[in-house]
Amino acid sequence: MRGAKSAKWVAIAAVVALGATACGGGGGDDGKGSGSGKAGGTFRMGITEPVAIDPYNAQESEGVLVTDNLFTGLYEPTADGKVTPALATSKEVSPDGKTWTFKIKPGTKFSNGEPVDAEAFIRGWNRVVQKAAASDVAYHMAGIAGFEDAQSGKATSMSGLSAPDANTLQVKLSAPDFEFYVKTTHTVFSPVPKVAGDAKNKSYNEAPIGNGPFKMQGSWQHNKSITLVRNDTFGGTKAKLDEVKIDILNSSNSSTLEYQGFEAGSYDWARMPTPQLPAAKAKYDSQGEWISEDTNGMNYLLPITESGPMKDPKARLAVSYAIDRDAIVKGVFQGMQTKSTTILPPAFKDVYQKDLCTSCVKSDPAKAKQLAKEAGLTPGTTIELGYNTGAGHEEWIQAVKQQLEKVLGVKVKATGKPFAELLADQQKPNATGLYRFAWGADYPTPDNFLFPLLDTASINKDASGKVTGDNRGRYSNKAFDALLAKARGTESEAGRNVLYKQAEKLAMDDMALIPLWNRTQLRLANTKKFADLKMDFHEDPNLAEISMK
Repeated sequence: MRGAKSAKWVAIAAVVALGATACGGGGGDDGKGSGSGKAGGTFRMGITEPVAIDPYNAQESEGVLVTDNLFTGLYEPTADGKVTPALATSKEVSPDGKTWTFKIKPGTKFSNGEPVDAEAFIRGWNRVVQKAAASDVAYHMAGIAGFEDAQSGKATSMSGLSAPDANTLQVKLSAPDFEFYVKTTHTVFSPVPKVAGDAKNKSYNEAPIGNGPFKMQGSWQHNKSITLVRNDTFGGTKAKLDEVKIDILNSSNSSTLEYQGFEAGSYDWARMPTPQLPAAKAKYDSQGEWISEDTNGMNYLLPITESGPMKDPKARLAVSYAIDRDAIVKGVFQGMQTKSTTILPPAFKDVYQKDLCTSCVKSDPAKAKQLAKEAGLTPGTTIELGYNTGAGHEEWIQAVKQQLEKVLGVKVKATGKPFAELLADQQKPNATGLYRFAWGADYPTPDNFLFPLLDTASINKDASGKVTGDNRGRYSNKAFDALLAKARGTESEAGRNVLYKQAEKLAMDDMALIPLWNRTQLRLANTKKFADLKMDFHEDPNLAEISMK
């Protein structure tokens, strides 16, 4: 996720963890659950300005945190990566893997009283894929029949969606996908009420009416705040918190402001500036307020493979060999991260291939120089290195810059921008060089890394050449695409995993992404005041389960 939580773009205002996406939860009849303590209370936290909080375009952890608590879909992921029913009471898939039928829990409503039925899901999904929506996360629906016509403007709805009755949703796919139901855990698959209108509906975009455990109090106050209150008409297990107050912080120093807010008692959840990690751990670990979790996210350098200095795979391999990951983990992260040697995270135990990235295992300056020479990466060449400010990335970015300049003799132009601007830069037709990049699983399957980040279909350029999908590196390999398509059409999980491994190796041999470190998420949490407070599947606080002590 962006996502992340993209796909969960996982976004990435995190300090060390570098980003994630949305709120999930577990337990209860709707997958959200509830706390075991007292009801009431206000939970306070800070984020940076989201891209969107409407399901049609919520994409990074800031926005998806809000969206996931406003809406409930067919399925939800638990903290340990299991997929549990939310509004789906049953699912059936045809033998060819191309037709899914979902039964929907009857009688639930949106917070304005409109019914949540099959048509509400169809309405929400079609709203996302229309050309005018220009959604960055529409590609999650790419497998549904009629998706391409809707994206191109030939149609305003997908032919693959139908409602045989009020509580039955039928989805016909253009190609087999035996994991389709897993994908519906993403917020882009949320139902919406009739009042949502088209995607570009400002009044709804800024105060979405949903069917989740919380609802908006007023509208999104841009660059200031978002306030959620308990939705007492929620069709599942009710949240116990009365209110969630979310401050929108300056992106240039958001992690510092979160940490200071926690120390001052004004925030109940916080990320930390990298230099403050040792002191924060020493102070709060013994008090039970320090959270450290190895999660389903990964951190990379994103190379633009279509043009520029990173077009040649040898240039990308040279960069990887030039980076001393061990030195950065020890010196910058104080040993609180682990280097990555794969594209897929260790959390996917059945497909994890440790040390698949041989250039990640140990820095080799001599090999890096030779590869750079073969790729035409000459001394003095300028390489752009983009990153987002305010999230604790400055220290390790400077370390990478120094290592590349020292080993390869190139000039690295490191440019920090607010996160939304960084994402926009990656999309531009003339993007080049390297970008700081992180991804956390939107849903628990390797497909959620491999397809959005590396499949040709996820580039999704518009008429101007702007990349609207999450394959911002523009990596394209027909053999890779074929392996993923074959995996989707394989009914057995074991069979899919074999194909996922083959696809990952192919992409790793091409250095389609440059792994840096696995994601260990570090947070401060006010466990003195709140019970049941923990990190959910998407690395956010489990708002719908928190209660007062």
